[in-house]
Amino acid sequence: MKAIFHFSSLLILLFISPSFSAHSSDKTVKVEQAITEAMQEFNIPGVAVAIVEDDHLVFSQGFGLKEYGKLEKVTSDTLFGIASNTKAMTVVLLAQLVDQYKISWQTKVVDILPEFQLYNAFVTNEFTLIDLLSHRSGLGYGAGDLMIWPARSYTEKYIFNGLKHLPQASGFRTEFAYNNLMYIIAGKIIEKITHKPWSQNLQERLFTPLGMNNSTASFSLLTSNLSNKKINIAKPHLIINEELTVVESDYLTNFSSAGSVISNVHDMALWLKVLLNQGELNKEKVGLGDQSLIKLNLGINSNIYQLYSQTQASLMWQSHISRKVTETEIEQDNTHFSAYGLGWFLKDFHGMKLVHHSGGIQGMLSKVLLIPERDLGIVILTNQQSNAAINAIYREIFEVYLDLPKNDWVAFYQQKEQRQLKRETNRLSEIEKHLIQSGSSPLTLDRYAQTYIDKWYGEIMIFLENKKLRITFSQTPSLKGELFYYQDNTFIVRWDDRSLNADAYVKFSVTPDGDISEVTLKPVSYLTDFSFDFQDLKLIPKTH
Repeated sequence: MKAIFHFSSLLILLFISPSFSAHSSDKTVKVEQAITEAMQEFNIPGVAVAIVEDDHLVFSQGFGLKEYGKLEKVTSDTLFGIASNTKAMTVVLLAQLVDQYKISWQTKVVDILPEFQLYNAFVTNEFTLIDLLSHRSGLGYGAGDLMIWPARSYTEKYIFNGLKHLPQASGFRTEFAYNNLMYIIAGKIIEKITHKPWSQNLQERLFTPLGMNNSTASFSLLTSNLSNKKINIAKPHLIINEELTVVESDYLTNFSSAGSVISNVHDMALWLKVLLNQGELNKEKVGLGDQSLIKLNLGINSNIYQLYSQTQASLMWQSHISRKVTETEIEQDNTHFSAYGLGWFLKDFHGMKLVHHSGGIQGMLSKVLLIPERDLGIVILTNQQSNAAINAIYREIFEVYLDLPKNDWVAFYQQKEQRQLKRETNRLSEIEKHLIQSGSSPLTLDRYAQTYIDKWYGEIMIFLENKKLRITFSQTPSLKGELFYYQDNTFIVRWDDRSLNADAYVKFSVTPDGDISEVTLKPVSYLTDFSFDFQDLKLIPKTH
């Protein structure tokens, strides 16, 4: 469905749904105000926020609507897809296995999964668990995501066969480049060692001990477990053609151990507490369920035990690959280092260590932030894909709880977003003008129409239909669209599903004899999600 583009602030305020009683405090009022202002400015239907400080839940509220156009309110119990904030949970499952001496962080992946192969034999044989979790593989940013995104069915064999053909983009262990597939492999390692599905491990070893009773490993498990019972879950939204639009999603079920968890801020607050306590749990404060779970951990008395050891906690938040610090970070946050640990981004923030991670699905974002030395943790879940909104909210919260210099972060990110959108809109307008003015392609359309094969992805078909060129990705049903001639032997594909925001150049390389030798793709918009890794495709005609 589609809805009006702008909210009224009154409507948002009417749908604040608190689950924490201390509304009279100045901090609470300021946080509420920041959230409602961000929702209004960035057109966010619903937000849920929880704040943990000194091992206490000091804020937990829902704001707005689960689905715009309907009256169901977001509460602290409303479920969202947390996407890549799943990764830190997968790391904890591995940390438990390290604590139990079943593996070490230096264990080679091929020693557990012999079918694992990357771009060369040396890297394959040297690749450790830490390499797997710290995004230093040498692959490109988001490499291989098209094997699992957008929604499609895939087999384990398909993933392993594709990995070895992904191109090397940088030196092994030399550069940070975010990669979801490595975390899917991490889930397979957990399954191989425990002889249980990753989802079952997550439930038994994390959700049950912490009392995260509403969380589940994936949307498919949530719906199957609840049968016909109504689910308190937020719907994802995108702004399409300047209108807020509800979109369908499977909440990244295919991303499994890299991004499929469904949770709410009530449960995520329990997760924040154990993280800030370096894995320590008090069994009187959590829902342990099966008491035998204590034996699986490092209990030292009847009330306190470790979900994972302090040694592992420290290792997770150590730098394993450095990242570039921008001038903006230096000026804005007094930042001098930036890195990635195991499942976490790390940086210095106004003289304090900030541990954080984002998670994004189509139409939904999550953010988890921790300041360990201040025993402060924040989780923000939204059902609209605005990074500006979520950044404004967490910075306003930090101002309140860390006594930082005052700034109007909603206005700051609104202006920043508008500048970015204006630049990109102008650039795309020039491309559109060129597209309209372009003539005929050098070759007749039937010459481009062939079945092509990429070694890591598989078959991609380009064919004539009603005298127009169309493209279909064999493994991804939603990736189908029409090719429009642009220039030389380059076209632009416009996907039928306009919510993807992922139109791409399709460039044909032609031999002197006029035959197609190769086809490459790359996104048209700079704002296209990195998981559309079209640039890694190298299509060869199937007849070759």
